[in-house]
Amino acid sequence: MSRLEAKKPPLFISEPLTRDAVSQSLSLLSGILKSSYGPAGRLKQLHNGVGGCVCTTSQCSALLGHLAVSQPVLRVLTASARSHVSRFSDCGLFTAILCCGFVENFRSLNVAPFTVIKISKHLLSLCMDHLKSEACGCRVSVDFSSVETLVCLVRSILTSKPACMLNKTEVDHLSSLILKAFIFTVPCHVETNAVLGKYVIIPVKGRRVVDSTVLPGLLIEAPEIQLGKPLAVKRTGSNTIKIALFSVSMSGDGSNPEEGTIALHEGVCLEVSELNQLLNVGKQLVKDEVGLVVCQKVMHPSLKQYLKENGVVAVDRAGLSLMEPLGRVTGSQPIASIHSLPPGCYGSLKDLCIESFASKHFLHLIPEDTVICSLILCNRSETAWDELKRVCETAEHVLQLTVKEPLALLGGGCTETHLASYIRHKSSSLPASTFQELGCSQTQYQLVADGFCRSLESVARSLSHDGEEVLTDVVYGHCWFVPSGSPCVSRWSDLVSRCGCGVNGNTEDLGWSFLQGQSGSPVLQGCPKEPSVKAADLRTLDCFAAKCSGLQVALETANLILDLSYIIEDQN
Repeated sequence: MSRLEAKKPPLFISEPLTRDAVSQSLSLLSGILKSSYGPAGRLKQLHNGVGGCVCTTSQCSALLGHLAVSQPVLRVLTASARSHVSRFSDCGLFTAILCCGFVENFRSLNVAPFTVIKISKHLLSLCMDHLKSEACGCRVSVDFSSVETLVCLVRSILTSKPACMLNKTEVDHLSSLILKAFIFTVPCHVETNAVLGKYVIIPVKGRRVVDSTVLPGLLIEAPEIQLGKPLAVKRTGSNTIKIALFSVSMSGDGSNPEEGTIALHEGVCLEVSELNQLLNVGKQLVKDEVGLVVCQKVMHPSLKQYLKENGVVAVDRAGLSLMEPLGRVTGSQPIASIHSLPPGCYGSLKDLCIESFASKHFLHLIPEDTVICSLILCNRSETAWDELKRVCETAEHVLQLTVKEPLALLGGGCTETHLASYIRHKSSSLPASTFQELGCSQTQYQLVADGFCRSLESVARSLSHDGEEVLTDVVYGHCWFVPSGSPCVSRWSDLVSRCGCGVNGNTEDLGWSFLQGQSGSPVLQGCPKEPSVKAADLRTLDCFAAKCSGLQVALETANLILDLSYIIEDQN
């Protein structure tokens, strides 16, 4: 009889935020995230310690996806940030850093967590109301009749990830390319429920970034295609190319569990029977004037040869990722069985040609009208390409969000410092009835408001990685950076040229002061002014929807963590 071990009781950890282990882990995570933030962020190399893939990145989705977090409090924080990124693709580091700041600043206050949570929710509502108002000084309307603001938005995303290793020429080239690719995905004929398309990223590693290009339609890699020979493809009477799309294996090995159980009569060979069925499918395709057959999985060589002899181009191993865009480009329905071809399953193409890029050969599927295009993405190394691919996907998602809500927020730390200035001004002039409704004193409200503002300002300070002094002004509440090693001067205007977002210059005395870690910036005499925004001056923009969501997620997660009184761990 095996020895039985007595069941251990669960471990109860009361007031987890007061534990040194939690404080140290939170501080460590915050340091990792802050050091990765912004265009000058430091890269992190992540691996599992026993070999395998090494990831070099400063991007939130990759960082949190590879970090093994065991502390329950931190797992709540990272799960919230990852959930935000899965929905918006952008502002993940902003969300996680801000959440860490809220937790660190709020837990040090001599105010009950319940009261902190109520006050912080009120402060969040003030922020959201301000961001959604026309008078907001850090909000920019995106005009789709001009590309300047859109290019700035895309450029800001590209330059925020140094692991892409891009110079200015490459950033400019990719910014225009991504925007061009996105425009291809916008339907030409707007309907009541218009659906945006997508661009499919085609990897080409080891080539220059400026070799990247965009083609309308879809590229499918076809190594067997011979470049020198003309592409003979069967066309219908209307001069279009009919296409059949198979999502089932056509290898003839009988290994299709979704087809069900196969019962064989004595003397019947399964392989021969399968091949005969495949050839029957081929005959039906030829009879139906199909010119192109694409199979997600493997196609039997005999079937490929038969189709080729009858003027049908056959491509196999297309992969699952191409099935959805293939269906949208051609209008075809994926065929899931080799025993029946459902009516209306075929799609059509305007033309089909061969494209060669680097050492790869592609079939270029050209439809009549499409919202799908191919972005041939190049970079010099695999590491830089992987990071660039993630950034291009983020840029596409941000542009889609901006179409739904044509707004952006000023970047470069200016939105954070502006909001902090606004909250300091607003909280100093609230009526006594507000404190009564919240069930707190004015002193408690001011303490929480100061912690809220210091958390926002800590995100702006995280953009400084080389010893720059961080300033804020008392007119617009924007963020300014003084290069390290600058000489001592009597006027800040001699050292700063433009604010972090690029909107404000040093042409007027803006009353600059240090953005200190604990004391915070001074209270403004009035509400922060709204600067006159010129698209040509913009250096950095952030996605409005992503940043607003990040602000909400950061505070809600911090409040959840502050409200934890026990952690119960199973020890068995």
